[in-house]
Amino acid sequence: MNIRRRIFTIAAAALFTTSVYAADEIKVGVTGPYTGGSSSMGVSMRDGVRLATKEINAAGGVGGKKLVLIERDDEAKNERGVQIAQELINNEKVVATLGFINTGVALASQRFYQEAKIPVINNVATGSLITGQFPKDSANYIFRTSAADNIQAPMIVKEAVDKRGFTKVAILADSTNYGQLGREDLEKALKERGITPVAVEKFNIGDVDMTSQLLKAKAAGSEVILTYAIGPELAQIANGMGKLGWKKPLIGSWTLSMASFIDTSGKNGNGATMPETFIQQPTTPKRKAFIDAYLKEFKPKNGIIASPVSAAQGYDSVYLLAAAIKQANSTEGPKILAALESLNAKVDGVVMIYDKPFTKTDHEAITPNIPVMGIVDNGRVEFEYKEDAEKGSVVQTKKK
Repeated sequence: MNIRRRIFTIAAAALFTTSVYAADEIKVGVTGPYTGGSSSMGVSMRDGVRLATKEINAAGGVGGKKLVLIERDDEAKNERGVQIAQELINNEKVVATLGFINTGVALASQRFYQEAKIPVINNVATGSLITGQFPKDSANYIFRTSAADNIQAPMIVKEAVDKRGFTKVAILADSTNYGQLGREDLEKALKERGITPVAVEKFNIGDVDMTSQLLKAKAAGSEVILTYAIGPELAQIANGMGKLGWKKPLIGSWTLSMASFIDTSGKNGNGATMPETFIQQPTTPKRKAFIDAYLKEFKPKNGIIASPVSAAQGYDSVYLLAAAIKQANSTEGPKILAALESLNAKVDGVVMIYDKPFTKTDHEAITPNIPVMGIVDNGRVEFEYKEDAEKGSVVQTKKK
């Protein structure tokens, strides 16, 4: 009997240890492009994640356990993202992964996390399909803290058509999943207003001459250029218009706020307009504290975060994950999933206050009431509208 009791006691202790926090540390994957054309987004996201992790660990961690980041550079390549996903799941045994900058990489990679029942919080990628990739599965392990393209595209069209009155619209989008899915969202939003683009042009990552696309848009009588692409190529559009002496308003997705667009386009980039979940201005105490801490920790060039949106969303994603692990009292994927879908505690984030941001059927933290319009002005992004600046000083929550 004594032997049986001892066996039972040991087994029970082992079960308890496994179900609560099995290790002295909690491994979290962080995947993004830290090199290449998308690196300003990837590095900013990673640094936002690092900053939040440092704060959480300094305060005692999660359940007394330290968060340990397993960072990998996916180089904005789908195949590299797939390799990393398998490594993080099978070798590193991460409990969750944060990141994905590029929609194509996310769509190629996150199915491995879905199969392994490991949560992913997309904190930058915006393709509308991302959180709906597995509609037939009984559980969905994919979440998001960025503004999906089906939120951004209507905002872009509203700015161009409703507010500025343009009807002759050209769309320039890159050939990636991000660019082409975004183009589809733009065309859908335009169709709802009875507008067909006068020109729809495509280009590849790395293209440095947009003359052909711009001349077609000009010949079609375009009054405004709508874009869906990444920073370096966007800069070539602005600079191409400058060379042609054909300056038209540039309105596009949030990537127009990237340093790789602003720095490369220079004065040609002034006036570019885009939806933003976060603009680097201290409009709330939380935002001021975040900006001050980020600048002190990472010392970005000229005191401007290369991709403020990526940094803020990355930072917030860590606090959401930590809150879920704490509530679940476990690092098991299904339990973290259940906690994310029913968070009890509010999370005071940089972008917003997260008050039950997710449900079982809604894994999008951002709703249309959150983003505002930003405009490039001499090397940095400002609020385009006074009312948006005032809105930025008010704590936002998800629109139920």
